Amino acid sequence: MIVDHRIYTLRPGTVQPFLELFERDGLPLYLHYCGKLVGYYVSDSGELNQLIHLWAYESLEDRERRRAALYLDARWTAFLEAALPFIVRQESRLLKPTRFSPIHQI
Repeated sequence: MIVDHRIYTLRPGTVQPFLELFERDGLPLYLHYCGKLVGYYVSDSGELNQLIHLWAYESLEDRERRRAALYLDARWTAFLEAALPFIVRQESRLLKPTRFSPIHQI
């Protein structure tokens, strides 16, 4: 298993409109294609205007296959066109859980 840890830094004042857009248009597609949402968070201290989300995949190949299918959907392309103006920076890390990590029970 791997976890895709993503951090999006948004323009100040755009977190709520982005969340509304994502929940309405992006989340249903991501859940359909990419599967297991571990968590979706908003920063409340430290660097602000950040969204942090975690997605679990069976393997790197599973992630690549699922994301490739997502990118073929025209609705995802439309969502990206609407979402990109909100985003200042994106980060993505692929994490390997330890043997004793609770994620294995999700």
